[in-house]
Amino acid sequence: MSNFDRNAAPWSRGYARTGADVDQGLRAFMLGVYNHMTIGLALTGLFALGVNMLAVSALPTQYQLGSHIYLSDFGAAIYMSPLRWVIMFAPLAFVLFFSFKINSMAASTARTLFYAFAAVMGLSLSSILLVYTGTSVARAFFITSATFGALSLYGYTTKRSLAAMGSFLMMGLFGIIIASIVNLFLHSSAFQFGLSILTVLVFAGLTAWDTQSIKGMYLESDHSEIAIKKSINGALMLYLDFINIFMSLLQLTGQRND
Repeated sequence: MSNFDRNAAPWSRGYARTGADVDQGLRAFMLGVYNHMTIGLALTGLFALGVNMLAVSALPTQYQLGSHIYLSDFGAAIYMSPLRWVIMFAPLAFVLFFSFKINSMAASTARTLFYAFAAVMGLSLSSILLVYTGTSVARAFFITSATFGALSLYGYTTKRSLAAMGSFLMMGLFGIIIASIVNLFLHSSAFQFGLSILTVLVFAGLTAWDTQSIKGMYLESDHSEIAIKKSINGALMLYLDFINIFMSLLQLTGQRND
C-alpha cells in the first residue's frame, strides 16, 4: 500500500518555524522522531520477511506463482483468498484511525498503535518479495535511505521556508492518488512508470517539507505527553514518505522474479 493520507494530526501542517533556535530540547525531540521512525521501519522489514518465509513453501504445492514459487496454505490464504484485500487496506485503516483519535489517546497508546501499524504494513508489503528479487529490494532500500537522509537533513537545516513548496506538493499528492485509482482500471504499465517517477519526486519534496514542519511542531513548553504524541505523529509522516519513495523506486528499478 502506498499514498496514504499523511495528515495524521492537527500538528502536521502550518507550524513551520524555520528560524527557531536549534537547542537541546529540539534536538532531543527530533531524535525521538527518527528513533520511532527507525523502529517502525525495522518492524515493517522483519514482519515482511517473516511473513514471506511462512508463505513460501520449499516444496512444490498446489499453489504455484510463476514458474518456481510455491505457496504454503498460509501463503495461499493471505495472497490468493479474499483476505488479501483486508491485508491490503488494513494500513490505511490504521492511518485513518490514528488521524481521528490521536488527540484523545494516551501517548503510550499512540506509540503502540504506530508500531502495530508498522507491523501490519510489513504484512501488506510482504508480497513484494514474491514479485521482485531480494537484490532489487535491497538496492531500492539503500537508495531510498540515502535519498531520504539527504532530503531530511536539508529540511532540518535550511533557513528557507518550504511552505509554498509544500502546498504545491500536496496538490501533487492528491493528483497521484487520483491517477493511481484511474490506473487500477487502465492497467497501463507506461502510465504506472510515469506515475512512479512523479511519486518519487513528490515524496522527495515532501520529505524535506515534513522535516521542517515537524521541527516547527516542537514547543519547549509542551509537557511530556504532548511531546511524545507529536514525536510519534512526526515519525508517521516521515515513515510514509520513506515507504512511498521506496515502493516507487522499486517499481522503477526492481528486477522481477521469473
